[in-house]
Amino acid sequence: MSRRLSLLQALSLGAALLVGGSAIAQAWPSKPVTLVVPFPAGGTTDVLARALAEKLALSLGQPVIVESKPGAGATLGADYVAKSRPDGYTLLVGAVHHTIASSVFKKLPYDFQKDLTPITTIALVPNVLVVNAATPARNVAELVALLKANPGKMNYGSNGNGTAQHLIGTQFENLTGTDIAHIPYKGSGPLVTDLLGGQITMSFDTVTPVLQHIKGGKLRALAVTTATRSSALPDVPTLEEAGLKGFNIGTWFGVLAPAAVPRDIVARLNTEMVKVIQSPEFRKRMDEIGAEPIGNSQEQMAQQIKGETEKFARLVKEAKVVIE
Repeated sequence: MSRRLSLLQALSLGAALLVGGSAIAQAWPSKPVTLVVPFPAGGTTDVLARALAEKLALSLGQPVIVESKPGAGATLGADYVAKSRPDGYTLLVGAVHHTIASSVFKKLPYDFQKDLTPITTIALVPNVLVVNAATPARNVAELVALLKANPGKMNYGSNGNGTAQHLIGTQFENLTGTDIAHIPYKGSGPLVTDLLGGQITMSFDTVTPVLQHIKGGKLRALAVTTATRSSALPDVPTLEEAGLKGFNIGTWFGVLAPAAVPRDIVARLNTEMVKVIQSPEFRKRMDEIGAEPIGNSQEQMAQQIKGETEKFARLVKEAKVVIE
């Protein structure tokens, strides 16, 4: 009798836990959700995160906080989220940089494809080769001639070692036979400040943080790094049009959660985020900053990450970029 009672109690407890877990998932979210941006404020990742957070808070009925955790080429923020409690309240605003980091860093404290689960891609943003307006070069050919006349004396800034801007710069050097000093920053905010001030010669940043300065005449756009021109800069040629055949690197941004977050919470996040991203208001905001809104499925984002990781592994090997 005692054993039978114990078994019944155990079964009851198990059922209660299952019901309780389901109730917790159904009650989510019951407190603010945090979007972790692995760069300082002012860059494309931060701008996109804030645009998403504003609308997402309305659909979730809870505040959505944007928190910056910059450093180590965006890997510090990714590691923080990967090791956060898997309850759906701490999310990463990741980017193409994370698929590159897997190859350029000899050792990372997390596995981007195993320790984080994709939710959706927010947007794609072209990168653009820009120079300070005081730089005499007015096109890519003139810039290459200037760089060859001053080997190692001119520099370019990036969002950090192992980021897309770093890899684009290395590819540019290899294809043009130039020698440009690389200056890594923690993000676009401080990078653009120094570019405007003339502390650095050029950058391959995304369109978003430099667009207003290009339109204002403080920076000069020489080419975009994607296969097609940017709708925000229709008169600016691609690097391929400028003679660098096959050059096609852009930057995507998306949201990921710790791998063990319950599937129903991840599905809810995908549904709500896609609604926001595909809304007319959000699309209008993306047009203003030169971004192309996406809002895809979890599976599509996972395939995108897998494909990009494999592509950049090949490019990193060719460019011989390795970070200890």
